[in-house]
Amino acid sequence: MSVTSVPPSSTQRLRQRGRIRLGASAALLVLAVGLGVAYWLISQPPRVERRPPPEVPPPVVDVIEATRGPAAPQIHGYGRVLAERETFLSSRVAGHLDAFAPGVVPGRVVAAGEPLLAIDDSDYRLALRAAQAELSQAEAELATERGEQLRAQSEYQSFGRELPAERRALVLREPQLRAAEAGVARARVALEQAELDLSRTQLTSPYRAMIQARLVGSGSEISAGTELLHLVDVSHFWVQLSLPGEALSWIDAGQTEDDATSGAEVRLTSRGWPAGAERRGRVLSVLPALDEGGLQTQLLVQVDDPLALDSDGPALRLGDLLRAEIIASPRDDLFALPAQALRPGDEVWQLDDEDRLRRARVEVLHRGEDQILISAGLETGERIVVSNLGQPRDGMRLRPRTLGSTELARQFGEAGDES
Repeated sequence: MSVTSVPPSSTQRLRQRGRIRLGASAALLVLAVGLGVAYWLISQPPRVERRPPPEVPPPVVDVIEATRGPAAPQIHGYGRVLAERETFLSSRVAGHLDAFAPGVVPGRVVAAGEPLLAIDDSDYRLALRAAQAELSQAEAELATERGEQLRAQSEYQSFGRELPAERRALVLREPQLRAAEAGVARARVALEQAELDLSRTQLTSPYRAMIQARLVGSGSEISAGTELLHLVDVSHFWVQLSLPGEALSWIDAGQTEDDATSGAEVRLTSRGWPAGAERRGRVLSVLPALDEGGLQTQLLVQVDDPLALDSDGPALRLGDLLRAEIIASPRDDLFALPAQALRPGDEVWQLDDEDRLRRARVEVLHRGEDQILISAGLETGERIVVSNLGQPRDGMRLRPRTLGSTELARQFGEAGDES
């Protein structure tokens, strides 16, 4: 019996082909499963866990506590510096202006009685000598006439007869004596006038003054009445303020004449002064006329030692524009709030016990640049919102941040100082 044998190489090749087919089938199976899974994943909608939106925290607002107590309005205004007294010094005599005294320069301050200028006095010295001579002659004539009267009296007594009064006066030379006495009096008046004219060639300052301007030059020929110097009294300056008429009810201007200490105190500042510099004055009077626009009341404020010659502080300059804050008398029944706390319609925003916004209508007694005064509509201890909100709604919840007095002054006071 014969057996057919297969070569070993053919068997191996068959096995190898079987393994290849099995691997390919497995790969195709894996690929098909992967494609199926991918298709399933793609076809399924994503599952997003639904969560409620996070709660938005309430807005943070600045609040202050309403307190009833002594309060006064901050009354602000602007005014120009004026001279309280100024003089255009003129000559009382005619002549040649020799020279101004040293130091008589615009802007300089001169003391009362200090020499300012000299006029050539040669003619006036001659006139004085002539007046003295005329007086001497008149006195001599009077002495001669008195001697003649004594002689006439002696002759009349020796005559021994009584004459009528008119004839006796003529005999005793009484008219001649009166004429001689009148001549002496006239000569004395002429002498006094000559002395006065001579003294007027030297001009002195009538008071402590600042030289505002020279009105003529040295060497000029001047006549009587020619204005020579412009002087300004440096004892006091005035500041003419313009204020709303309703501010007068807060201002004390009831001082009497020659008493400038009872009016309301005024704090004056200027942009041209160093930071923090100020001067103080007092209300002197309320002017009877309104300003040029007819809308505001005008006040006069008196400032002592305006050039700071005897005190520390900035000097006032004529014509300067000053900012004034009048210190009014306080009242005990008012609430003082920053001006930012007042909303349209005379309302303020309050916070209730649950920190929710509530609107309250108030009665505003005074509206200032930085501060308002409320007379009704608030209670002590209520929290008032001073911050702004984009979309305020009644009842919305807020997170309060209480401002202290220092922080409040820094936030709202600085804004007022810049205005």
